[in-house]
Amino acid sequence: MMTAAIGLAANAAHAQLTVQISGAGANQYPIAIADFESSDPQGKAIADVIRADLGRTGLFKLIDATGANLSDSSTIGFAAWKTRGADALSVGSVQRGADGRYDIRYRLVDTVKQAQIDGVAFAAGNNPNEIRRTAHQIADRIYEKLTGDRGVFSTRIAYVLKQGPLFELQIADADGQNAQTALRSREPIISPAWSPDGSRLAYVSFESRKPVVYVHSIQTGQRVPVANFKGNNSAPAWSPNGNQLAVVLTRDGLSQIYLMGADGSGLRRLTQSPGIDTEPVFTPDGRSLLFTSDRGGAPQIYRLSIDSGSAERVSFKGNYNISPQLSPDGKTLVYVTRRAGYQIASLDLASGNEMLLTSSGKDESPSFAPNGKMILYATSQGGRGVLAAVSSDGRITQTLSVLSGDVREPTWGPFLTN
Repeated sequence: MMTAAIGLAANAAHAQLTVQISGAGANQYPIAIADFESSDPQGKAIADVIRADLGRTGLFKLIDATGANLSDSSTIGFAAWKTRGADALSVGSVQRGADGRYDIRYRLVDTVKQAQIDGVAFAAGNNPNEIRRTAHQIADRIYEKLTGDRGVFSTRIAYVLKQGPLFELQIADADGQNAQTALRSREPIISPAWSPDGSRLAYVSFESRKPVVYVHSIQTGQRVPVANFKGNNSAPAWSPNGNQLAVVLTRDGLSQIYLMGADGSGLRRLTQSPGIDTEPVFTPDGRSLLFTSDRGGAPQIYRLSIDSGSAERVSFKGNYNISPQLSPDGKTLVYVTRRAGYQIASLDLASGNEMLLTSSGKDESPSFAPNGKMILYATSQGGRGVLAAVSSDGRITQTLSVLSGDVREPTWGPFLTN
């Protein structure tokens, strides 16, 4: 048996995710992204990343800006760009200083109102990943200025990659690039979950020949077992403040849900049912959990009050609903339902209206983007596990895959604070 916990800074994985997009939003916003003026190849590279980010959403119509030769200080011919069909135009410049660092300046203008919408300067080191991160930050700003919603291009995703006999817990940028390995093992790794601040991952590892819950620092690679009780330890979920974990244990018999400190202290049993209770997820206010239980005879989703211990059923359509995940605002529930195979369903908790978002019949492990606009999930294509994403309205789908290996257990990380 081989297990290695790895600090991310110096250990890039060889397998990168590739992205394919289909579908489009009801109304696409026409925008031109000009190459950033620069004597350095990074000028075009930054614009390429921004175009790819916006294009993946299906919400933007990219207008050709080839040969624009504009910088952030250029005078803009608004009418000419409007004639080309662009309602917005992004321009910028990249200059490399004597110390090797880059000064990156960007500007966004509205060609209809003939006014500037946004403009900012960034400093980036001479590192391709840092430059890509700056490009993602610019794409986030453009997305927010034009849609009103916060962009998620600077966020990260985590997933499990199985290649041959090895399992790897990987972390990648939201576009699938810059994939890095946090943990490598010959035994299964399942159920990764991001802490609310994005600094830690909780997950289940079988390296000791039984499931044990670990908390892993992403920056240092240090990790500690926080649930290693008799029987199975599984399904960790972070509280909104990051101080507690809900976990599923069989220490007292059937799978039941417990609450503990993020360091494993203060264990408290929350459910007392004659069935199997599993897959907890906190509500945004931290006062309740949604979870899967077969206490009614078939797997359904329930809501548990942490204070009172009372539980009520939430899912009613279909006879098999599992893997609940809540949108960041707590208004929408997504889950796996068994209808025509296994599909991702979305439930408006206020109205009770349900919508099936996927149709492959092999879909599992949904996870919301931190802005609530996309749902990442695992599926199967050609007998191989891949990741996919679907917009919350079901209009836009993306497929993320690697050239070899099975990809499973995705989870979308939070907004980063820096």
